[in-house]
Amino acid sequence: MIIHCTRKLAARLPEVSAAPLPEASPLGSWHANLVPIQRRQCLLFCHDESRYCLFLPGLRAPMLADLARRHRELFLATLALEGVDEARRGRVDLALGPMRFDGATSRSVLGSMLTTRSHLDAMRLREDGMLERDPALVSRDLNSRPCTALGRWHVPRDRMLEKLAAL
Repeated sequence: MIIHCTRKLAARLPEVSAAPLPEASPLGSWHANLVPIQRRQCLLFCHDESRYCLFLPGLRAPMLADLARRHRELFLATLALEGVDEARRGRVDLALGPMRFDGATSRSVLGSMLTTRSHLDAMRLREDGMLERDPALVSRDLNSRPCTALGRWHVPRDRMLEKLAAL
């Protein structure tokens, strides 16, 4: 699995390739960006094809060394909330493969992440303690909203579940 990192995140990670890496995972690649919310560093992941987002709040420097495990656990927990059965989650776990990082970002995906950031800000204004909520629940809420990818409207959750059905 490839994580395309923004410059801000790439500066904090140890091994980020400057050249684009080829994707070998059947699930495709992700983008990641550091976003400050209430003076705390948070990480936002966005799947390139489906625009399925994962929100990881309260990121600290030692947590960056274990980013692959944290992404995998959050993704699988969010899929469990979406009703994906355990056998399919096991196949997803195997399909993810090892995590590698590069700096090749897509403006389209970064634009979707900017929109997601505005949804996070709206959630924060509606409820105090949003950063203390379960990240899987916040991610589930983000993925139930309609968004656009390359000019077409869809719901990220539905597009991701279609992708997982092909595994």
